[in-house]
Amino acid sequence: MGALLTATGSDYSQMMVTADRYDIANEAAWIRRAQRADARAFEALYRLHVDRVYGLCLRMTGNVSEAEDCTQEAFIQAWNKLTKFRGDSAFSTWLHRIAVNAVLGMMRKSKREHDRIQVVADTQTVHLETGDSGEMRDLAAAIDRLPERARHVFVLHGVYGYSHDEAAGMLGIATGTSKAQMHRARKLLAQQLEEQGFER
Repeated sequence: MGALLTATGSDYSQMMVTADRYDIANEAAWIRRAQRADARAFEALYRLHVDRVYGLCLRMTGNVSEAEDCTQEAFIQAWNKLTKFRGDSAFSTWLHRIAVNAVLGMMRKSKREHDRIQVVADTQTVHLETGDSGEMRDLAAAIDRLPERARHVFVLHGVYGYSHDEAAGMLGIATGTSKAQMHRARKLLAQQLEEQGFER
């Protein structure tokens, strides 16, 4: 487990090259084996899901280093809590909830140490993969500049497709608050992109 979770940001994409050998259709079998402390089965699950978990953490934090830390923490927690997974939701959803909690926990710790708003303002723009268009980079940068709560809702609802009820549950807020933050995020994004010369 330790070696599995020490990858750097560039390692994540490289590791995903081999993810296709673990067919999503066989996920349930890997889960059952991993729940019996089979580390190789958990590695299969890790390779299958790390890209989207890392992407979620990256979009929520807007910071590569923090996203790597949160991804690692999420999979450590998933390994420790795996016997509690009962299949009431998709495994990916269960993992995403753990990842969201890892991000929120990291941010609560950060708030105790310094002003989080200043950190977000000073965060470098996240560099997307080579080949992404300039428009996608502009959109990613605009998302990174959203206020923290609006960004979290936008990522979960607008990017990952969770319902407002699901997003609210993950973030520990009311469904109405999730909807309001999504409206705020869309408005702010539209303003940012319009200022950069994009048509609505």
